[in-house]
Amino acid sequence: MPPKNDPELVALRKELEDLYKKLQEEQKKQQDVTLESVCDSVAAAPKVKIVTRKLLKGHLNKVNSVHYSGDSRHCVTGSLDGKLIIWDTYTGNKMQIIPLRSAWVMSVAFAESGNFVACGGMDNMCTVYDLNNRDSSGVAKMVRELAGYDGFLSSCRFLNDSSIITGSGDMKICKWDLETGRKTSDFIAHNGDVVSISLSPDRNSFVTGSVDKTSRLWDMREEKPKQTFFGHEADVNSVCITPSLDKLSRSGKYGGKLVCLQKRLLDDYHSATV
Repeated sequence: MPPKNDPELVALRKELEDLYKKLQEEQKKQQDVTLESVCDSVAAAPKVKIVTRKLLKGHLNKVNSVHYSGDSRHCVTGSLDGKLIIWDTYTGNKMQIIPLRSAWVMSVAFAESGNFVACGGMDNMCTVYDLNNRDSSGVAKMVRELAGYDGFLSSCRFLNDSSIITGSGDMKICKWDLETGRKTSDFIAHNGDVVSISLSPDRNSFVTGSVDKTSRLWDMREEKPKQTFFGHEADVNSVCITPSLDKLSRSGKYGGKLVCLQKRLLDDYHSATV
């Protein structure tokens, strides 16, 4: 790998920044309104009082990722203590504890059915566990180890019990068939590490966030983004589509603010593809 101050690398980064600026200028030309003008007439958001319902204690190190199952009751947490814990969030009880081969977990996922959990991180693979089957030690059985990444695994989400989508530090999005353990799709999604994925409730589209300072909207059937969102001044660390399918929230370094985008594009896109 060339040094960071390599002249050719510096020139390429400058060229990439110039291309981003041109893209932003072209996007502004197509805008009929701006986010600021739309928000001028919107009343200030009411203060939200956040109350702790349950404090789930059990990990011995940083908890890096949390994800709920489809019943909105059970969740899985992944920690640098090298364990996944399945929780009943109503009672606060631990349902299962799964020791990991690698403690460097960065992402966890709970299948909507509640049958499977997955995790991955600095081990450069996605590992899937079947919660309904136990191995000889009584721990949830590992059913798949999905390898083939050239970077850390930063995000994973189940599409259903037989397929999963992942984002990684090699800038790629991969889709896997869990029954065969093979990739069904593998493509470059960003110009930097893919660090977050959020699925729409109908699983027809998804949004990604990246260290290239952008988030992108994707059709699940295609390998080209439907829209690229600019605005952050540094990494986009987390993205989320609301259940109503009309808004995208993305968090990153943009004056310390959370950016919320009304996606009329998404509404139009779904209407056109029914």
